[in-house]
Amino acid sequence: MKNYFLNIAFTLSLFLGLTVQAQDFQGKATYQTKTKFTMDLAGSGIPADRIKMIEERMKSQLEKTYELSFDKTASIYKEEQKLDQTGGGPGGGMRMMMMGGGATGNYYKNTQTKTSTKENEFSGKNFLVKDSLVTYDWKMEQETKMIGQNMCFKATTIVEMPETKSTFNFRRPEDRKEEEKEPEEPKIELVVVTAWYTLDIPVNHGPGEYWGLPGLILEISYGETNIMCTKIVINPKEKTDISEPSKGKVVTQKEYDAILKEKMSEMRERFQNERQKSGSDGHFRSRG
Repeated sequence: MKNYFLNIAFTLSLFLGLTVQAQDFQGKATYQTKTKFTMDLAGSGIPADRIKMIEERMKSQLEKTYELSFDKTASIYKEEQKLDQTGGGPGGGMRMMMMGGGATGNYYKNTQTKTSTKENEFSGKNFLVKDSLVTYDWKMEQETKMIGQNMCFKATTIVEMPETKSTFNFRRPEDRKEEEKEPEEPKIELVVVTAWYTLDIPVNHGPGEYWGLPGLILEISYGETNIMCTKIVINPKEKTDISEPSKGKVVTQKEYDAILKEKMSEMRERFQNERQKSGSDGHFRSRG
């Protein structure tokens, strides 16, 4: 039975491969990302209505929709913006901290030149983070499954990622140490990344930084995060300009990470100084 499916998939890939070879070939895939996240707010002193607001905001930050536009060799991955997403206020700062070195605008990848360019805006400045694509050591597995109408094949790889916590504890100000230490650098851990790709669309693109398989990646999962393709359109009527971004200060990922770390440290220090001057005890208060 497995060989039967493999033969069908291979035949389909041959026919679709002819479509991909067309000069004006283009595709568009929609992905939804979800990350499990638990906040332990017991004993935090935060009012119940504020806790609900915080939880809803965190959920909106961890459940996003992205669009991947691609042709034979290049792709652009970008978040579909929601009306309630703003860069100002405390939420904007938290959103930026959570995103880390990820793209805030278009994320361009070229699998032919093996390069990437990310559009990032931080602290009112535009950056172009240019670097080489990560080469993944994919292991082809024997498992298959259907995602929508597409037969998908499993592949896995192991990558190094900063250690993340899926549960955060909040304490009352009086339970904190008098002197708040600088946050430690996150430990690096080895994480298994599982991908599901389809030979029905024989391009080696995928969501985010993932690529390099013989078919479009429709699902990625690692740790508490899952990225799932929910819609695919081949040769849409409205074409997307899949070209490398060109506006912003050009930096490498390493340089951008250093800038981000410095700016976040400055923001943290400024916030602590303002809190000390105002005599704030750190409690959440309702306005009005």
